[in-house]
Amino acid sequence: MMTRRQASAGLLSSGAFAATPAVLAQEAGALELPSPRTDGGKPLIQALSLRRSIREYADKPLTTQILSDLLWAAFGINRPATGDRTAPYWRHVMVIDVYAAMADGVWLYEPKLHALTPHLRSDIRAQTGTQDFVGTAPLNLIYVAHGERMQDVSAEDRRLYASVDTGFIGQNVYLFCASEGLATVFRGAVDYQALANTMKLGAGQFVTFAQTVGYPKI
Repeated sequence: MMTRRQASAGLLSSGAFAATPAVLAQEAGALELPSPRTDGGKPLIQALSLRRSIREYADKPLTTQILSDLLWAAFGINRPATGDRTAPYWRHVMVIDVYAAMADGVWLYEPKLHALTPHLRSDIRAQTGTQDFVGTAPLNLIYVAHGERMQDVSAEDRRLYASVDTGFIGQNVYLFCASEGLATVFRGAVDYQALANTMKLGAGQFVTFAQTVGYPKI
């Protein structure tokens, strides 16, 4: 019997993914990101010592390269042969999507393409949380779970397991930000239903948490 890991690897090597990422991104109307930098940065122990939550942000946009590196660190593919990610996930089933809410709209991160596909053209940053700073920070990550993919578990357990997966991703973002001198805060102060409605999420999908990223206000 084929395992989930083997099935994922088979999909990645099949004709469905035979085209180059650039071609696939173009066909999806996506914004292709530059290749993430996978070396350099601060040592892990130093990043851990610098990790903190910051709620004041400078009026400065993130560069495309930083956005690329950040999204890869959060939940990108670090083992192309299998499609596995930089963060662990529940029962080896992909249930978390990472959305990027910025001034130019909401984008869905597509790890297989390492690209952003457009989701909404409106600026909804202020709706991603109840604190004032979320509306002006350059980036708010929105973590969305596919509850319909979590078979044989209760609705309560779906939220629990999806929250654990989100926590792993959020910690990756914290460590990346500490290494790069960025500010971030992982947030649960969200009007979940209102945000889900604004994002027009599908049946079974739900927001788990949000996370603000930007340059610290000095």
